[in-house]
Amino acid sequence: METADQSWRKCSTCKKPLAWGVRYYECSVSTCTNERTGYVFCSVGCFDAHLPGARHRSAGAIEKMAPKQGQQSQGARTLIRPAPAAGVASPSAKTQMPQEVLIIASRLKEYIQARSEFNTSAAVMDVLSDYVRVLCDRAIDNARAEGRKTVLDRDFDFLKKG
Repeated sequence: METADQSWRKCSTCKKPLAWGVRYYECSVSTCTNERTGYVFCSVGCFDAHLPGARHRSAGAIEKMAPKQGQQSQGARTLIRPAPAAGVASPSAKTQMPQEVLIIASRLKEYIQARSEFNTSAAVMDVLSDYVRVLCDRAIDNARAEGRKTVLDRDFDFLKKG
């Protein structure tokens, strides 16, 4: 799964190229590292951004070294840190943002009830808020990469590529 001669692969979250022979991180959950998914992350922050969508019960970032150009694989694995058991780590952990609910519970419950006649657990609001934070962080990064200080609808286009 090579991307170019100067890079080994791309970060699964931010899509930044990972050079040959550099440190990278993998998820400790086997479904994220199998041949089909093969998620790799350039930083622990990108690994953290992966957690809300992955919905692992317990996961950690495993520090690894990318192969040198021409090599097949690497050996040693070091568990960097376990993911929090109860909550989801914020991708912007450097700036401790308040983890308030971002979803209007009554509107979401009305939608689910009208669409399926199902009830909605209160815990759903926290999970959806975590998803929204991750999506917004990626959109902010897209706007920043284009030199803007305004997040636009097109900054969420990565959702369409899915």
